[in-house]
Amino acid sequence: MAEAKKTVAKTTTKKATSAKTAAKKAPVASVKLNNATYATGKRKDSIARVYMMPGKGNIIVNDKPVADYFRRAVLQMIIAQPFGVTKRDGSYDIVAFVQGGGLSGQAGAVKHGISKALEKAEPELRSALKTAGFLTRDSRVVERKHYGYRKARRSTQFSKR
Repeated sequence: MAEAKKTVAKTTTKKATSAKTAAKKAPVASVKLNNATYATGKRKDSIARVYMMPGKGNIIVNDKPVADYFRRAVLQMIIAQPFGVTKRDGSYDIVAFVQGGGLSGQAGAVKHGISKALEKAEPELRSALKTAGFLTRDSRVVERKHYGYRKARRSTQFSKR
């Protein structure tokens, strides 16, 4: 009787873990995106795969509208910056898949990806994007924790006695 309970418990945990791993897998690009301009944007620990195609200005991030995924107005403004600099508001649809990091890093990665995709689609926009600094990858990442320290640089509290 006890052995039967153990096997049932093992099978339910396997199902639960397989469901979790299936949820963590990155979305796969659909057939519609095959003729799109593709670029990869990065910032901090975030990586954005950006597909850009001519359209009406719709931006979809991880299968959600940009207003639902990035709820803060500042993050939405960051994503729209490349279109404002190049005066291409509402001329391209964007589909982005983002992984890793936090929301701020993800917004920066999408902005970097959009900028690179705009440059691929219209090479004459490179000078405007370059002077705005949108083509440069922001390489700052969190410093690793060092041995003997509480954090990356934070030491333990000094005790005289």
